[in-house]
Amino acid sequence: MSTKGRTSFTYPTSARLFTRRLISHWREQWAIIRTAADWTVLLYIIIPGGLLGGRLYYGYWNHPLPSWSTALPFMIIPILLVILLSTGGMLLLLQEGDLLFLRQRQSWVNSIMVRGIMYSLVVTTLKFTVTYLLLLPFMLRGYGLTGGAALSLFIMTIACSGCVKLLGHIVRVQRQSWRRWVWQIVAVGLPCSVYLRVALLWNTYPPVLWITAFLFAAGAFWAIQYRLRMRGTFMNDVREDYKQRMKIAGLLLRGVLDKPRPTRYKPWIFRKSEPLLSSRLPESRLSAAAIKAFIRNPGHLRLYLQFTGVSIIAVLVVPPLLKWLVFVVLTALMTYWLFSFWSFFAKDEYIGILPFTKKQKAEAGSRAVPILLIPFTVICSAVVCFPLYAWWGLLLFIPAGAAAGIMISRIFGAFSLER
Repeated sequence: MSTKGRTSFTYPTSARLFTRRLISHWREQWAIIRTAADWTVLLYIIIPGGLLGGRLYYGYWNHPLPSWSTALPFMIIPILLVILLSTGGMLLLLQEGDLLFLRQRQSWVNSIMVRGIMYSLVVTTLKFTVTYLLLLPFMLRGYGLTGGAALSLFIMTIACSGCVKLLGHIVRVQRQSWRRWVWQIVAVGLPCSVYLRVALLWNTYPPVLWITAFLFAAGAFWAIQYRLRMRGTFMNDVREDYKQRMKIAGLLLRGVLDKPRPTRYKPWIFRKSEPLLSSRLPESRLSAAAIKAFIRNPGHLRLYLQFTGVSIIAVLVVPPLLKWLVFVVLTALMTYWLFSFWSFFAKDEYIGILPFTKKQKAEAGSRAVPILLIPFTVICSAVVCFPLYAWWGLLLFIPAGAAAGIMISRIFGAFSLER
C-alpha cells in the first residue's frame, strides 16, 4: 500500500478533527433521541404541540395576557433565567485516546478546546435566545420594559451565561468532593446573585446592565485564557465531556435505570477503616460493614430519608387515637425494607468469599438492622409523643422509639434470617 493510501484517513489539521468529532456528536445525540421518539411521535405529538404552542405565542403578542402573568412580580423572570444559567456545562470534545496521540501536540489540544468552548457558548446563546423570545411578550407587554431595557437585559444574560458556564466548568474539572461544592457556590452562585440584583435596575439605572454585561464578558474571556493554561486535568476533562454527552440519555432513562454513582477517591462518611462497633467478633465486623455500605450508598440513604419524611407527615396528620397504630405499621414497612437490604448484602458475591456461616450472618443481620432502624423509630416516636404527652414526651420518645425498633426488628428477624 502506498504512503498516500496509508494516510488518506488521517486529519491533517485540528480544525478537521474537531469537525469530525462534532458531526459524530450530533449523530450520537440524534440516535439517542430516535430511540425514544420515532417519526410517529414526531407526527402525532411534537408537530401538533408545536402548532398549538405557536398559536398561544401569537396570542400573547396580539391578545390580552393571562391574568396570572400580570399578577406575578417581575422578579420571576430573572429567577427563571438564573435557574437556566446554573444548569448545563461545557463540551470540549476531548477523548480518552487523545492522552496517547495528541498530548505531544498541545497546540492541537488547545485548538480543539477553543473550538469546543466556542461551540458550547454558541449553543448556550441559542438556548437563551429561544427562552428569551418566549418570555419577551410578558416582559414588554406585562411589565412594561422598553426595547432598550429588554436588549440590555438580554446582552447581560448572554454574557453572564458564558461567564457562569466557564467558571463552573473550571471548578468541576479542578476540584473533588466537598471542595467542589464550596467552589461552585463561589463560581456559580456569586455571578448569579449579581445578575439577579442588577436585573432589577432595568428601569432606574439602565447603564448598569451594560456595565455588568461588560464585566461578565471580561470574566468569560479571562476564564477562557485560564482554562487553556490549565494542566493536569485531562482525565477530568474527558469525564466531564462524557457527562455532557450523556445528558439526553440520562433524561430519557431517568426513573428507568439507577444513576451511575460518581467516582470517589474517598467515601464521604466513615473515611477511615476503623471498627464501627466496639465488639471484635466476626459478626460485629460484618454488621459494621453492612451499616457502612448502607449509609455510603446515596440511593439507599435518600430513600431512607424520604420514607422518614413521609412517615413524619403521616403520623402528624392522623387523629391522636391512630398515631401509635400508624407508627407501628410504618416501622414494620421500614423493617421489612431493611431486612431486604440485608438479604441482598449477605448474598453479595464479595461477602460470599468470606467464611461466614449462616448462623454468623443471621447474628450479624440481627445486629445491623436494629441499628439502622432505631433512628427512624426514635424520630417517629418523637412525632407521636410530643403532641400526645406534651413535656412528658421528652422523656418517653427515646426509650419508646428504641424499644419499638428492637422489638419489631426481632420479630421480623425471626422469620427473615436463615440460621
